Amino acid sequence: MRSTMQKKWVVARPAPDEWLRHFDEFSPILAQALHNRGFEDRESASRFLDSTGNIDNPFALTDIEIALDRVTAAIGSGESIAVYGDFDADGVCATALLTQVLKELGAHVVPYIPDRVDEGYGLNATALQKLAAKGVSLVITVDCGIRAVAEVEAGRRAGLDIIVTDHHSLGPELPAALAVINPKRDAPDDNKNLAGVGVAFMLAKALLLERWQNDRDSYPRDLRVSDLLDLVALGTVADIVPLNDPLNRRLLVHGLVTINEMRRPGIAALAKVAGLRAGSIGAADIGFVLGPRINAAGRLGSAMTAFDLLMAPSEAEATPIAEVLQRLNSFRQELTSQAQDVISERFDGDDEPMLIFAGDRDFHPGIVGLVAGRLSERYYRPSVILEFGDDVSRASCRSIPEFDITAALDECADLLIRHGGHAMAAGFTVDNSNIDLLRESLEARARQALAHRQLRPNLELDLEISLAEVTEDLVRGLEALEPTGHRNPPVSFMSRELQVASCRGVGQDGKHLKLKLRDSAGRPIDAIGFGMGDWARRMPRNIDAAFHAELNEWNGRRTLQMRLLDIRPAERI
Repeated sequence: MRSTMQKKWVVARPAPDEWLRHFDEFSPILAQALHNRGFEDRESASRFLDSTGNIDNPFALTDIEIALDRVTAAIGSGESIAVYGDFDADGVCATALLTQVLKELGAHVVPYIPDRVDEGYGLNATALQKLAAKGVSLVITVDCGIRAVAEVEAGRRAGLDIIVTDHHSLGPELPAALAVINPKRDAPDDNKNLAGVGVAFMLAKALLLERWQNDRDSYPRDLRVSDLLDLVALGTVADIVPLNDPLNRRLLVHGLVTINEMRRPGIAALAKVAGLRAGSIGAADIGFVLGPRINAAGRLGSAMTAFDLLMAPSEAEATPIAEVLQRLNSFRQELTSQAQDVISERFDGDDEPMLIFAGDRDFHPGIVGLVAGRLSERYYRPSVILEFGDDVSRASCRSIPEFDITAALDECADLLIRHGGHAMAAGFTVDNSNIDLLRESLEARARQALAHRQLRPNLELDLEISLAEVTEDLVRGLEALEPTGHRNPPVSFMSRELQVASCRGVGQDGKHLKLKLRDSAGRPIDAIGFGMGDWARRMPRNIDAAFHAELNEWNGRRTLQMRLLDIRPAERI
């Protein structure tokens, strides 16, 4: 099976001249980029770019007033409230956020995050029964629960009131909870793409507004709503929710301010251990540095370790926990690489299956999702990776845009104990006696959906430009789109017929590629291609380049640079 393949470069269609005329205050390139991100008019684009407004009205979410009344009553009567979260970064941040707010409001709170190995994802009946036995009367889920129909019913039989807050895809039946808060029900369009921590924030904000309006004397004076937005930003980026959504963008912009001010001791300690500087942390640092370290706790140990970090009252107490997460993250990287190699050896033959379905008894359950993601990216196929247990096995799935993995699992629901997720990522638990039938069923569905398609990844590019257009002013003008991320990527360009003036591999074992390129007029520019060092041994004289334009800072100097996304031998047109 091929492990590398030429990407298909897809340059967006030029925006209509009439559309561009409505954006005369923007550069044509920025206007084109806004058009490419789906903004159909000036009003929607301006609303997206304006991140200074209020962070929306929580009462637009269905059932939030029901939840508010029940939580307020529980606080007033001194009931024990459990916040039941997920073990990924989004769930841990949501658990910390709601726990913090409830404590500030005077509630007795029991944070609960299930063990990935022993309990698996989401609500489980045994945990709910144990919470009820310990005196908990109200359970609020965060980042989980929307498909836990049987588990919610078990909790109700144990005497619990349950409020579900979640953002995952709805199932065919909603759980019979006291309140079900999920933006995918019937929220306004700007709210539909919230992360789990974003939904928890909306409930927390409603609680704070209610306290301010009805009992201002007991409002927590030391808590600002903006103090919570570091957790919202961290969970939002780590969970890869769309950032072309105006509300997610506003939450992230304000949250990055809170992160860079290092208001939360745990985040300050984690940033220092990871080598990040206050004042310069961006969305990419959350996605590639902070988020993976928070996730490492739930993957290889207990997610409560990450929770304890986020709740630490001082940096001195947070630093040892941050160091534990740093070590766990390094171990996670090692285990993931080893597991990926094991699976790759099985598929690096001539056969090209439509779906990768594999597993191993020795795989740590905390890394199967990462392995599935890497394999899906490497082979451009949906991937299902299992961690085999004695009687039941758990799996993580990652997919490609052409195949909705959660819809496929829905069609196999009779073979599964539980499942859920998104179109591109999902998880399930299966009885071992059904694994072979499940494999056959998923493979058949993948063949039906994918057999007649040319499966290779698209490289979406915003527009074609010349080197003469790559300027510092261009880079600074595109900063209006920051923070970038999922569905709001950095603007990507292509340039044709560039002469390779110099070429060398750099970094450990020449893993990366360093070029100096020139256009037909002799204009030079430096270029760096991370993970593209193999090209140094087969570099053509002239290339086409796909890239982001950026300013590289080194030894106090700022220079223009291409950050290469892909290259190919120059194609004459």
